[in-house]
Parts: sequence; structure tokens; C-alpha cells
Amino acid sequence: MPENGVQQLYLARCPHCGIAKPNLNVAWQAVTKGSDETGGEFHWASFVCSTCGSVTTARGAWRHMIDPHSPIQTYPTQREAHEDLPPQARRYLDQAFQTLAAPDAAAMVAGSAVDAMLKHLGYESGSVYARIDQAKSDGLLTSGMAEWAHSVRLGANRPRHADKDAPHVSPAEARQSVDFAEALGNFLFVLTARVNRGIEEATLEG
Repeated sequence: MPENGVQQLYLARCPHCGIAKPNLNVAWQAVTKGSDETGGEFHWASFVCSTCGSVTTARGAWRHMIDPHSPIQTYPTQREAHEDLPPQARRYLDQAFQTLAAPDAAAMVAGSAVDAMLKHLGYESGSVYARIDQAKSDGLLTSGMAEWAHSVRLGANRPRHADKDAPHVSPAEARQSVDFAEALGNFLFVLTARVNRGIEEATLEG
């Protein structure tokens, strides 16, 4: 292993907890070489977030990894809302990814993302949960998606007795809320857009 190994990884946010300017310290690193056919030398390193304790792995050509500001690829990648989402929902979902280190805020903006998605589709009246039930009745959502929605905390409040004794959102609950908002967006918009593009491409090729 080269003596000048990378000691820290510099990212805008932790890919796991979303905290800004995370302190990511190296835990392990190694250099690998490809075959004659693929060529190249790669430096692999894993880094531990001092906030959440999760590990992020980075891979890059050694000449780039000398500069920890320029990793080629990280695993996991930093989460970003898909470009096929409606703009307002996409903005809220990005904020949800960025605030996972603050669970109450993450659940609130995850709820706002879901709210924006439903409004974009014409579901504007009633609570988020009531509109999800209506979307299920209309055949837009599956029973499973609706059931999942009712099991997570979206927004500042949700109608269940337990919230009176535990008003704050736990980190696990925040992740579940954000995961649901992302999955709902993929189900309602991203998959549909991908299918439509596939049909269009097939028609053009035909």
C-alpha cells in the first residue's frame, strides 16, 4: 500500500445519515490492479462517519485518490431525488435525504414530498393518509403501498395514539418515512416515465 494513503473522504453529506460536511475517517484501504486487458490501478478505501458510524467506500484511480476531494465513485452514492419526479416533490425529497440526521425534520419533508406528489395527480383534499386511501380506491396505488403509508410517519403529526407519548420521530422511523416517499415517487412517476420512454424508443426503432 502506498505510504501516502488517503486519511479522510470529503463529501458534502454522509450518504447514510445526510449530515452536512461529515467527518469521514479512513478505516481500511488497499490498491488493486486490473488484468492486462482492463489495465488500470485502483485505490479502494472505506471511511466511517463519526456521526452515524456507517461506512462509505470510495474507489478511484490512485492519482485521483491522492486528492481526497476527487473520488471517482462512492458506495453508496449520495441519494438524490429522481429527475422524473414533479419539481416540487423532487425538491422536498432531496431535503428529506439531506435531513436524515434530524429525524423530525426528515419525516416532515418526506410528508411534504408525498403531499406534493398526490396534489400533482389531483388529490388535494383531506389528510395525506386520506388521500392515499382515495388513490388506492381509484386503483392508482396498490393495497400494499397504502398499508405501507399508514405504517410510517409522514409530516409533523400522524393519527395514532402512540404519538401522544412519543411525539418525536426516531432515526429508524425517519428512514422508513423517507424510503416510503422515495418508493412512492418511483412507483407513481419514475417507472411510468421509464415505460413511456421505452415505448417511444421501440416505436421509433420499429
